Amino acid sequence: MTVERIQVKDYRNARLRTVELKDGCNAFVGANARGKTNLLEAVYFAGVGKSFRTPRERELINADAPRAYIKITSRKFGNGQTVSIIIDRELKKRVAIDNVGITRMSELMGVCPVVLFYPDGLKIVKEAPADRRRFMDIANCQMSKAYFHALSQYNKILMSRNKLLKSGGATDSTLAPWDELLCDSGAVIVKIRREFVKKLDGLAAERHAYLSDGKESLSLEYEGAAGENTDDIKAVLGRKLVADRDNDLRLRYTHSGPHKDDIKITVNGVDVRAYGSQGQQRTVALGMNLAEMQLYTELFGTSPVLLLDDVLSELDETRRDRLLRALDGFQSIVTATDGDCFSGFDVNIIEI
Repeated sequence: MTVERIQVKDYRNARLRTVELKDGCNAFVGANARGKTNLLEAVYFAGVGKSFRTPRERELINADAPRAYIKITSRKFGNGQTVSIIIDRELKKRVAIDNVGITRMSELMGVCPVVLFYPDGLKIVKEAPADRRRFMDIANCQMSKAYFHALSQYNKILMSRNKLLKSGGATDSTLAPWDELLCDSGAVIVKIRREFVKKLDGLAAERHAYLSDGKESLSLEYEGAAGENTDDIKAVLGRKLVADRDNDLRLRYTHSGPHKDDIKITVNGVDVRAYGSQGQQRTVALGMNLAEMQLYTELFGTSPVLLLDDVLSELDETRRDRLLRALDGFQSIVTATDGDCFSGFDVNIIEI
């Protein structure tokens, strides 16, 4: 897939802006606070239906405007398509695909697939398990409608179960129906996540070895309920809920399930979540992003758009050049303050 045009109106600091993109690497170059990341964010929003910078969508609207507009024009398998979004101060956001409004966000997933690395992207390596779960969730929601549905159901059921626990009126009999539903959707989530991490492991190891000039060996492992099929996983999840029942009742929240799972990340046998240098963690995150790109392409025969925000300035020259070479073969959008870092590479530089 290729994004051909970004159009925004009253979006953050942009009153009205249109940017034309090309295949390959596109670079938004300019001083800080000029709106480079805002344009990157608009593409991401069209891909997953939300911002990566704030959960408060009204912050995306220019201070002097009642609403903001995003329109992303792209091409997939030779066919043109558009994603249009209106973010309103008073109404719910409206999303349309080829000018036809959608009622469920699941309809947006995979229409304009994106993979993102930004400064906070290091969280998928160095911060809490929730950040690694978010990485898996965003990737898998774009690749699997079944995953999106299971995750949505799981979150609703978990909220209801926790509400019952917090009420103080929970018992074995009142929790049992919620446990059954939680295990049903949880088993689907765990199975798809485990398969995703297993496939990502080999691809990310190859990408990481390339970026590190063969000096480091990366390994990924999913940490969650055991089992190769949903029935086995469901049984494991159910037994764990029973084992945690006393703690759940005493502390009034659900202690186990996919909402507690993680990805173990090691480099040369060392857990980089706790002991990796920032340089190692950045390379790991980039390797995982590039592997996600490759996995999506192998599954669907078309590539997502890779969004790289302010990453080149934090890499040494060798790793920066290796990263730019790794971008060959698919479309990417990169932000930078200095265009000189692209010297010697075929990059469409767009002054912002």
